[in-house]
Amino acid sequence: MSIKLVQNAAIVSENLLTSAKHVLFALSEKEEENLPFGEVLQMKLKRTKSKYADLSKSPVTIDLPDGGVASFVVLNEKLNTFQCHTLLRKAVKPLLDEQPDSLAICVFGDDATCKAHACAAYYVAMVNAAELPTHKKDKKTTALKSISIHGYQADHDYSDVNARVAGNTLCRQLTITPPNELTPTIYRNKVKDLAKQHGWKHEEFDMPTLTRMGAGAFVAVGQGSDPLDAAIVHLSYTPKNAEKHIALVGKGICFDTGGHNLKPAKYMQGMHEDMNGSAVALGILLTATQLQLPIKLDCWLAIAQNHIGPLAYKQNDVVTALNGMTIEIVHTDAEGRMVLADTLTLASREKPDVILDYATLTGSMIEAVSNRISGIIANRPELACKAVDAGAAAGERIVAFPYDDDFDTELDSDIADIKQCTLEGGGDHILAARFLGKFIENDVAWLHTDLSSANRKDGLGAVQSDTNGFGVGFGLEMLKSLLQK
Repeated sequence: MSIKLVQNAAIVSENLLTSAKHVLFALSEKEEENLPFGEVLQMKLKRTKSKYADLSKSPVTIDLPDGGVASFVVLNEKLNTFQCHTLLRKAVKPLLDEQPDSLAICVFGDDATCKAHACAAYYVAMVNAAELPTHKKDKKTTALKSISIHGYQADHDYSDVNARVAGNTLCRQLTITPPNELTPTIYRNKVKDLAKQHGWKHEEFDMPTLTRMGAGAFVAVGQGSDPLDAAIVHLSYTPKNAEKHIALVGKGICFDTGGHNLKPAKYMQGMHEDMNGSAVALGILLTATQLQLPIKLDCWLAIAQNHIGPLAYKQNDVVTALNGMTIEIVHTDAEGRMVLADTLTLASREKPDVILDYATLTGSMIEAVSNRISGIIANRPELACKAVDAGAAAGERIVAFPYDDDFDTELDSDIADIKQCTLEGGGDHILAARFLGKFIENDVAWLHTDLSSANRKDGLGAVQSDTNGFGVGFGLEMLKSLLQK
């Protein structure tokens, strides 16, 4: 997506906006005396029995005298990033619904707030203008070609915003793609093309290779598919000035039937998006690459499908993971932790400073926090604290859960080293993390993100689409936090 950005530091006036047909006003708490189209706004507020201050709770859209349309929203200092993004999303939606070829953003306030509000408004506009896959026969779209930002005095570089939009868009584009168009084979080819395009080192561990290596946890899931096209894909971004070494790990289940423990139709709907964790990891890798962050990034993608068939793994099987641990299979729909187990072992053997993994892993996390928030679990308390702060900074809300070892008793097996899960389901998001932690070698610091808010009807935070790319902004803020001395 290529959108021209124009910055204009002149005082915003109606004359300045004569050619603008779609305008977003990001206002401060203080009511502007000479606000463009202020009289029209006041007429609308009076008619709806509203006040200027109400614009900090609900934006207002009005038709302009010259045939244009404008949305007005107040961004006060009490709003956190998530709330600010949400208001801006609601304000910009009626403008973007008309598929304009240009958008004007007018930012008001003092220097302390203008920069943040300008960046937030630009991000929300850009991310919602991104083109996503569609198969509608009569779908006609006009791509947004330019955004002009008015009233912000500083000469600001928006490269951070552009990179985050690129990562979020890649994540959503991959996640939304139908499963017949993103099989493991197709996905692996797409990743290979991305690696070539962005200069990432690329290697694959296919099913024969993983079988020889003894990666029985991953192979147990992959063996149920025809063709046997599952693989662990490893990408590397290695800048010369790298100050940290971080591993990104993503669950890439291209479709999840549940296996022999077959999902009912209601819960199988949308399971092509079970590869969202891998798409988040790719989005973060792309963002970091475009920003040239001084971090060596190893990105590990566990790409497979969970199918039913004569070769598919089943309840009561015992398999041996890459690290030598034996696993008693309890439920074939807990395939995500199986493919991640061996992938985490591979990632930890490179001895990174931190491993960050992303997965749409458990329904239990959705039950715990809803689909408005995602949960994290870390094997270091300080890492969990960083994650909550990073989520707040990104406008992608995070809740931390405990990683206490007394949960391990639930995973005791009579015939193997560990149970895959339980059938009771209580606290499964924590049990899944305790399970995964057993496969990390070299005592590497590790943060697990269970993407319970990856999909929410009518959008979440900054993003209007149901599939919202949650995790890319949070991951970027985590990388920045880990870079701090």
